[in-house]
Order: sequence, then C-alpha cells, then structure tokens
Amino acid sequence: MKQVNWFLKAFLMGSLIVANAQKQQDSIPVEQLDEVVLSDSRFPLKRENSGKVITKITAKDLERQQGQSVAEIIGRTVGIEINGVRSNAGQNLSYFVRGGRNRQVLIMIDGIQVTDASQIANDYDLRLLNVNQVESIEILKGAASTLYGTGAATAVINIKLKQASKEPINLNISSIFGSNQPADNQDYNVEDFRNNVSINGSLGNFTYLASFGHQFTDGLSAIESGTESDAFNSQNGQLKIGYDFSKALNIEAYASFDDFKTEFDDAFGRVDANNESLSQQYRIGISPKLKYHQGSLTVNAAYQNIDREIRSGFPSKFKAENLVLDAFNRYEFNKHFFVLLGLNIQDNQMESFSIPFGSTNFEQAIAPETARFTITDPYFNLVYLFDFGLNINAGARFNNHNSYGSQLVYNINPSFKQDLDYGYIKGLVSYSTAFITPSLFQLFEPNFGNRNLQPEENTTFEVGAELYLDQGMTFSFVYFNRAEDNFIDFRDTGGSVFQYQNIEERFTASGLEFEAQVNLIDAIKLNTNITYTRVDESLNLRIPEFQINARVNYELNETTYFGLTYQFNDERNDTFFNTTSFTNETVVLKAFSLLDFNVSHQILNRKMTLFANVTNILNEDFQELFGFTTRGRNVNVGFNLSL
Repeated sequence: MKQVNWFLKAFLMGSLIVANAQKQQDSIPVEQLDEVVLSDSRFPLKRENSGKVITKITAKDLERQQGQSVAEIIGRTVGIEINGVRSNAGQNLSYFVRGGRNRQVLIMIDGIQVTDASQIANDYDLRLLNVNQVESIEILKGAASTLYGTGAATAVINIKLKQASKEPINLNISSIFGSNQPADNQDYNVEDFRNNVSINGSLGNFTYLASFGHQFTDGLSAIESGTESDAFNSQNGQLKIGYDFSKALNIEAYASFDDFKTEFDDAFGRVDANNESLSQQYRIGISPKLKYHQGSLTVNAAYQNIDREIRSGFPSKFKAENLVLDAFNRYEFNKHFFVLLGLNIQDNQMESFSIPFGSTNFEQAIAPETARFTITDPYFNLVYLFDFGLNINAGARFNNHNSYGSQLVYNINPSFKQDLDYGYIKGLVSYSTAFITPSLFQLFEPNFGNRNLQPEENTTFEVGAELYLDQGMTFSFVYFNRAEDNFIDFRDTGGSVFQYQNIEERFTASGLEFEAQVNLIDAIKLNTNITYTRVDESLNLRIPEFQINARVNYELNETTYFGLTYQFNDERNDTFFNTTSFTNETVVLKAFSLLDFNVSHQILNRKMTLFANVTNILNEDFQELFGFTTRGRNVNVGFNLSL
C-alpha cells in the first residue's frame, strides 16, 4: 500500500500544479473539437451534455497502442479488470467491472449484442476479435438494460469496426513479430506472429471493406509448473459492403468469421496435458438506415453461429445460434428534446455433446429444442437539454421472456453543466436497474442445470462530476453502489451434489473511479485513472481493491511518438481445487506493478508506420491466476503500411 499512497500523492500534487500553471499561462486558445458520445442515449450528444462519464478509445488511441490486443487495451481503462490478458495467449478471459463478472458485461459490435449461448456466462470472447479491424470503442459503465437488454448490468463495451475509406481503393498491411516468454526465461526467441491485410474503398455510392488477420503465439506453458509450451492460433476474416441509395437511405451488410485453436493444460492437477480448445464463429448481418425530417429509423439484424470443441480427458462439443433484431427510431423534436423508441428481439439456442462414462462416442447432452429462449423487448429513452444547464436522460424497457414472463427495467439520469471561463464543470446522478437472464447452460445442463432459476437483478446508483478545461484537460470522479439480487451461484446441495441456484441474500459492491487527462506541455500528455472497489466476500474473486493505470504520451514531432505505461494491481483473492483435500481453497495473490514502453515512427510520407513495444520492462514475476503462467519482459516490433 505504500506504493499506492506514494502514487496517489504524487499524481494529485502534479495535477494541481499543472492545472494551476495551465490556468495562469497566457497563450493563444487552442480550438477543441466537441467530443461526441453515443452509448448512454443512442443519440450523438456532446460529451458535456451526457449524464455519464464515458470512456472513449479513439482510432488515434488504438494507433498509438499497436501490438496490443483489444482485451489488453480495454483492460487499462478506468474501472475495468480483464483477467487473463497477461497470461498465455489462449487463457480464458474474465471481465470484472464494478464487482461484477462476465455475465454482467455486454459486448456490442457495430450496435449489435454479441453473445455465446453455449457459454456458462453467455458472454462473448474478446479473443475472437482482431484489433486491426476495430475503429473505436466506447465503454459505458453502470446498469444499462434499458437501452441494451439482458447482461448490461455493470458495463456495455460498444466496439465499432472500421469503415471503408473515401478513396476508390486503399490497401493496408500490418505485421508484428516478437517474443513470448515468462520472467524466468529471457531468451527472446521469436514466438509471436500477427499479420493483417485489408482492402477497402468507395466507388460512387458503393463502399466495400475486406480484411483478413492471423495470429500464432507459442512459447509459454499454460500452467506455471509446465515444461511444454501451449500454442494459440487464430484467424479472422471480415467483409462489409454498403450502398447509399440516396442521402436518406443507406444499407450496410456484412459477414465475418473468427476461429481459434488453443492448447491448454490440466488446471485441476496443474500438470502438462495435451488438451485443445477450438472455437469457430460466423456472423452475418444487415443494417438499413432511413433518415427523414428530424429523425431516423435504424434496423440492425444479425445471425451468429458458434461451434466449440474441448479435447481433453472430459471431451465435449457445443453449438450455439443467436438471432438479434434491434429496430429503433430516433426523433429530434428540437435542439433540446430527443426521443428514442425501439424493439429488440433475441432468439438463442444451444446444444451440447459429451461422451458418457464407459462409452467412446459422443452423445447429445443438451437438445436445441429444449435449450432455447426468446426475448421481445420494447423500450424507449428520452433526453431533454434545458437552457440553464440541466440535462435529463430517462427511459424504460419492458422485457418479455418466453419462460420468465415480463419484467420492467428503467433508468433516470439527471446531470447539470455549468460553463466556466476556462471550460465547464458537470455534476451527474444516476439510478438504473438491470437484469441478467440465466444462461442456457445454467438452465439445461443435465448434471448441474436448474430450470427453476430466475434472472439476476441489479440496481446501480451513481454520483459524480467532470471538469473540462479549455487546454484539453479533463478530470472525472464517480462513486457507485451496486446491489445484486437473485445472484446465481454454483452450490453444493448436499452429498457433493452441485447445482446452479439463486441466492436469496443481497450482495453489494461499491467504489470510486477517478480519471484525468492532462496536457503537461504541447508535446506531453498524461492519462491516468484510479479505481477503488469494495465488494462483499461472496463476490471477491480476482478483483483488486485498488487499480492504477497511467500513460504518458510524448510526440517528438509529427512523425515520431513515444509512450510509457504503468499499471498497478492490488492483491486479489483467488481459489483453487486442492486435489489432496478435494475442496476449494482461497489464496491471496500478491500485488504487482507493470511498466511498458512503446515507440512509433512514420516514413514514406506517413504511409508506413514502424513501431516497437517493450512490455513488463522490470521483468516482474507475478500471478494473475493461481498456478498459471504470466508473461515476463517481452519485445515486439512491427509495421503498418497504407497504400
């Protein structure tokens, strides 16, 4: 904790000094473009009029962090811990936001909910996504089921994929290679290869984009005591086309595939094993948009098919299908009053296969005719911007589930903005509810499933403030308190018989989130965030009480950029299965600090960018999951060529 206290004091003192210096300096005002956010209302609003503190990762931010995965970049934002990103490339990812877990985080791609109905938590695997295909990311924290439905209880991660360029043809090629080694092996063998190629452009009213990516990473054993490395191999492809029939009507259609194969070890015995996990995903979708006087109608429709196979001592196969239709109408009565009316329909089904004891052949364990549910949700949201600075964001959703009946969720989110001579200050309050539908696995798994499960319910209260200064500095502070009811847990019902059950006890999580973006001088920018999370003992799994991220960006000139990143994770509780006592035991993982460095330089009239990354510079030996390997100091280099 001494390290945390020192960092907090140093940062706060530095921020006050810089803020005071910026306020007093006499310089020509810098014109700032108004940042626009979308996630908290589905209307493009200026950030100052939003009732939330939204984290936005722009295309420029992604460009400056080349060589990192989507999960690594998201995991450095305020209030989010993605566990598994510092381990073997094939390690399963866990999303911890405001004391919640995977099933309470909703991921969206181009406005469509993406889930995996065959997963225990019904969650989407970010390992399937290629960062080179991403344009920007918005992160909305708090209960957001009013706008986005089931699963949007602690955060919505809205990922926007790249669009076609305005040129008739644009070719982009990127390649990265580097080491992948633990702290006790610093041979720097090249074990990490990532390549991506895309071609896109505009031909009159027609736009197109096609891309393909590949990653092969080896060198690390999945378990800490392992002697054999476990490789990760993934491929991604995407095709997107669009046509503007007029200024009022546009249609986009897309198809994509993502698949990976990863080797893994015996997690229970913590020994090497020749296990494999394979996952394939196919998505197709269409999105017509009609603009009319003071409004627009958008329809997002997508079909997703996922096949997974586990090759181990307990082999299994899973298939899942997900159909989503989200239609919403946005209408602007005037510059102050905005109304959204929508209808969301989801149809999910899964099936699974396993090999019964004494048999050698796969047999169906879960039938798709049984493991299926349909959700039909009408919803509305309104925004009113008063002239004197008060803004109101409110809405409701009427959830209709074919098994659970109807359920109402709602949100009320007032905020107040006061203009200052040097920027603005905004205060906000939010009260919102959310629900998490039990997964099909939790309901219908023949050994552990429980068809009597009820949805989890979440209620979140937030209060916070945001200060923006004209020199490009932003400070934000949010307090949250989240309550969980009907928490679904895996419980021993007696005689070592386990089953998923709703827990009657109410659980709570609360905390503080602080973020600052500071221009120290024109060429140097500091971005830092501090998260404090306090949770009930039953929720306290791999969640750091304190987490700190800081990044310093230095632009030497228009073509050369340097970045230095620091991350501190406080000690966390983890559990493991003791093969001697045959019980789960709790262990405390030590706190750790990571320091990373990256540099990029543009050549060939800025058509080519060369970059390099050094991660875990101090080669710290740490654990993010008990008994599993983490990466030590590693180096990668690469290029991005655009023609």
